[in-house]
Amino acid sequence: MKNFEGKVAVITGAGAGIGRALALELARGGARLALSGRNLDNVAETAALCEKEGAEARAYRLDVTDRAAVYVHAEQVQADLGRANLLVNNAGVSLTATVEELSWEDFEWIVAINFWGVMYGTKAFLPQLIASGDAHIANVSSMFGLAACPSQSAYNATKFGIRGFTDALRQEMKIASHQVGVSSVHPGMVKTGIAWKARAGGDRDRDALAANFDRLAKTTPEAAAKTMLKGIRKDKAQILIGPDAHLIALLPRLFGPGYQKIITAQMKKEVA
Repeated sequence: MKNFEGKVAVITGAGAGIGRALALELARGGARLALSGRNLDNVAETAALCEKEGAEARAYRLDVTDRAAVYVHAEQVQADLGRANLLVNNAGVSLTATVEELSWEDFEWIVAINFWGVMYGTKAFLPQLIASGDAHIANVSSMFGLAACPSQSAYNATKFGIRGFTDALRQEMKIASHQVGVSSVHPGMVKTGIAWKARAGGDRDRDALAANFDRLAKTTPEAAAKTMLKGIRKDKAQILIGPDAHLIALLPRLFGPGYQKIITAQMKKEVA
C-alpha cells in the first residue's frame, strides 16, 4: 500500500493519542476513516478534526472486548464506507504489577483489551481486507513485545502474543498470495494518556507512575503516526517507534537471553 488516497482506514482506540494522530495523518493523505473507541464523544471529536482536513470520517462506539460487537462493526463499516483497506488495531491499556501482586481481575482486563481486541479485529475484518485486493493490517504491540520487563508481566504477555500472532499472519498472507501486508508495531514511550488510564497492583501509586512515564516519554503521537504510516507504505514486518524501542529491540539481538541481566540491573537501580 503505497498511498492512502481513497482507501478505507479502520482505527480502534481513535479517541486520543496515537489513534487520533494516525487518523489526522491519514485524513491529510486522503483516506476515508472508520474511527472507533469506547468513548464516543472523544472519537466524534477526532472525526470532526479529520473532516476539517477534508476527509470523510465516521465515529463508532466500540468495545473491542466484545467479539460479537466487533463483527457487527466490521459489517457496519463495509455498509457505510465499503471494504476496508487498512486496519490498525490500536486500542490498548497498561498495567504495572509484579506476578505476585497481579490480581486475576486485572490480568483478565488487560488480556481482553490488548490481546483479544486485536484477535477479534483481525478476524472480523480479514475477509474484506483480502477481498479489497490492496490492504494492510497493523497490530500495535509495544517495545515490551520485544523484551520483557519486571512489573510488566501481564502487559508483556499481551504484547508478545500480538507479535507472535501478527508474524504468523504475515507469513500466511504471503503463502496464500493475498495482497495484504501485515506489520507488528512496537512503540516505545509515547506522550499519550495511556499511563493515566493504567492500573497498578499492590500499593503502587498510579499517579506517580504516570508522572514518571510522562517525564521519560520523548516521542509525540504525531511522530509515532508518521513513523507507523511510513512503515506501512514499505510493508515492514516490524515497525519500531522511538529511540527507546530501537534500543530495546537491540538488546535480545546482541545478548540473547542475557538481555534480562541488563534490564534487571537497570530496574534495581531505578527502585534503589
